[in-house]
Amino acid sequence: MKFSDFVLPDWPAPTNVKAIQTTRLGGVSRAPYNSLNFGMHVKDNAQHVAQNRQLLSPILPSEPVWLNQVHGIQVVDAAAASCVPEADASYAQQKNVVCVTMTADCLPVLLCDNMGTVVASIHAGWRSLCDGVIEATVAKMRINANDLMAWLGPAIGPHAFEVGGEVRAQFIAKDAQAEIAFKPHGEKWLADIYTIARQRLKNLGVTQVYGGQENGQKFCTYTDEARFFSFRRDGDTGRMATLIWLAK
Repeated sequence: MKFSDFVLPDWPAPTNVKAIQTTRLGGVSRAPYNSLNFGMHVKDNAQHVAQNRQLLSPILPSEPVWLNQVHGIQVVDAAAASCVPEADASYAQQKNVVCVTMTADCLPVLLCDNMGTVVASIHAGWRSLCDGVIEATVAKMRINANDLMAWLGPAIGPHAFEVGGEVRAQFIAKDAQAEIAFKPHGEKWLADIYTIARQRLKNLGVTQVYGGQENGQKFCTYTDEARFFSFRRDGDTGRMATLIWLAK
C-alpha cells in the first residue's frame, strides 16, 4: 500500500485535521474483493480484511472506530463509542480519535471546522442522505455551520446512478429543490447525489464544500473500476474507507 493509492482530500482544512480516502488498491484481498477491502460484513476472508486494516496502522494514530452501517441517521461520538456501534456517521473532538465510514457507491462526506476542533465522517447512502444523516451529524458537532467545511468523496456518479420514481419522490418530498438532481432515463431516473448533498449542506449554512470531482470530472465509483469498489457494478465487492482525525 502506497500513499499514491489514496485520494487525499483537496480542501483547505486546518493543518491538524488529517484525512485519507482509500481506493481498492494496495491490499491483500483476492477477487472479487481485490485488493484493499475494509469491510468485515462482506464475504471476504476475515483474515485478509484484518491484514488490510493493519496496513493502515503506520499512518493512523489509533485504531479507527469502525461502524456497523445500516443506512440510517444515527451519529456517534467516536471517542465514547462501544465496539462497532450501529451508526452511519461519527464525530470526534478528542485528538487522535479516528472516525471512519466505508463505501462502495454511497457518498462519503467529511466535515471539519475552521479552527480544527471537531471532525466527522459520514456514510451518505441515498436512504440516509434523504432521511438527514448530514443534518444529524452537523447537529451533533455543535459548531456554527458557517464555520464548517465539507469534502465529498468518491461515489456513484450522476450518469450511472439509476433509481425509481419512488426514490425521486422521497427526496423531493423532503426538499423541492432536489428535483434538479434527477434526469429522466427511460422509465427511471438518473440521480446526482453530489448535487443533493451540496443542497443539504447549503440549507444548513455550510458553504465551504469541496471535492466530489477530480480534474473537472465528478468521481464515479461505478465507471472507475480500476480504482474503486462498486456494489451496483459488481454485487459481491469490497469497501473503501474514508478516515478523518485531529492530530496533536
